Amino acid sequence: MSTNPYNLAQDAAAALKSATGLDTFDAALVMGSGWVPAADVIGQTVAEVPVGDLPGFAPPVVAGHGGKVRVVRTESGKHALIFLGRTHLYEGRGPEVVVHGVRTAAAAGVRTIVLTNAAGGLRPETQNVGDPVLISDHINMSGANPITGTTFIDLTEVYSKRLRALVHEIDPSIAEGVYVAFRGPTYETPAEIRMLRTLGGDMIGMSTVLEAIAAREAGLEVLGVSLVTNPGAGLVGEPLNHEEVLEVGRSTAARMGVLLAKVVDRL
Repeated sequence: MSTNPYNLAQDAAAALKSATGLDTFDAALVMGSGWVPAADVIGQTVAEVPVGDLPGFAPPVVAGHGGKVRVVRTESGKHALIFLGRTHLYEGRGPEVVVHGVRTAAAAGVRTIVLTNAAGGLRPETQNVGDPVLISDHINMSGANPITGTTFIDLTEVYSKRLRALVHEIDPSIAEGVYVAFRGPTYETPAEIRMLRTLGGDMIGMSTVLEAIAAREAGLEVLGVSLVTNPGAGLVGEPLNHEEVLEVGRSTAARMGVLLAKVVDRL
């Protein structure tokens, strides 16, 4: 097995195609914390592969994340890869493992990827818990990057304007915002939340950004969607916990699945 991350992605893509019996996929989706039940709404499951059966993948260790790659067929007959869970930077496995799913999707021929996450809301005055927010841009405060060397990638438009416009056609009420990524696993302090608000952040989380960078490196069109699961620390005076994040995800899963199904069908 190759240790080169790009060759490893090619190996994983070949294994995925062999395991699913499909040679092409129309889109890929990465499901964040609490988003896994939404996958049941997106389309009919036609294949499911444990990530342990694919080269280079590490099993998820975070509650609320599955450990499988699912292929679903939407109403219009499109096939979508759904990664039920992801690896986070705070697990200590390195950026290459964090973005391996994205690189595998690209190697499998996917040209459009949807990155979802659970996020803390930095603007409780305009955001409600349970609201989806389109990611218009990001601020990378994780201290990491999946690309090394002299490969310079333009990030002027990480999150596709075309895909965001498509979502607005489906749901005109959906808001947009800037996602900020910290490494985790600790939640942010109230002082950090105040700083991020000053910097122009709208949501805070521990994922997505490295995957989005790797997707742009591979030439993929990216749609990012955050589910606001809690206000940021210090904004409402309540402590933060992961179970709250999962519960909000579970309670809004059907709505998120319907939205994503419509998006995939119109790609």
